Amino acid sequence: MKIFGGIESGGTKFVCGVGTGPDDLKLTRIATTSPAATINAAVEFLRSEAGAGGLAAVGIGSFGPVDLEASSPHYGYITSTPKAGWPNTDLAGAVGSALGIPVGFDTDVNAAALAEARWGAAQGVSSFLYLTIGTGIGGGAIVDGRPVHGMAHPEMGHIRLPHDWAADPFSGCCPFHDDCLEGLASGPAMQARWGVPAESLPVDHPGWAMEARYLALAVANFVFTLSPGRVILGGGVMQQAWLFPMIRRELASLVNRYIKVPQVVPPGLGDRAGVLGALILAEEAARE
Repeated sequence: MKIFGGIESGGTKFVCGVGTGPDDLKLTRIATTSPAATINAAVEFLRSEAGAGGLAAVGIGSFGPVDLEASSPHYGYITSTPKAGWPNTDLAGAVGSALGIPVGFDTDVNAAALAEARWGAAQGVSSFLYLTIGTGIGGGAIVDGRPVHGMAHPEMGHIRLPHDWAADPFSGCCPFHDDCLEGLASGPAMQARWGVPAESLPVDHPGWAMEARYLALAVANFVFTLSPGRVILGGGVMQQAWLFPMIRRELASLVNRYIKVPQVVPPGLGDRAGVLGALILAEEAARE
């Protein structure tokens, strides 16, 4: 049986795994520091857990933006990220050179979506949406079983939303767009607005109603444009289970019976979705 390596590269941590799926996955988590130190630590873990037969391939689901154009000289790079020290980092190339095996590469949210389709909350659904709401906000759309790519990859966290300045005078925290979705509704945005981490806010804090409104506005836009059969909301902010019914109510109000409202659910794989999706990217790279 072929064994694969997977890396979910995030702005806070790299989650690295070796195995074939959820049942045999060996995991470690590495703090995201400098590119060289973080990539070296990830490679060493994969080497140490590969076993006598070695790894058939490695997959990487990365925070972005990333270059996914196979013909580009910067394919596999993290490009214009706000993460200090990481812009223009050759992630896929560095991992591939160190291990000498094929590398599959995509966004972290596309990887997570692939895993949810095979093992998680999107089993049996051919077209769906995976959004992660945490340090940043990103989205992966699966249409007819495949991730959506285009000129680059979707940047769903940077759509513009109605901003009621009277209700929410916070100007936003995105370094590129100020009050885009990520700038208004990510974990750092909530902390900057309220002065404490999101998870410290009590259940009845008005910040949660505002968060539910922003996320429902975003989901409504994606429902109207992509027509997903299901919407999966993951990430650290969504660890608050009471947010789901709030978002569902707001979404139903926004759609206003115009079309069918898809199910809005948490990930079936929890925080392992990204690294499990990276194993699928490795599997595809080995086939190719």
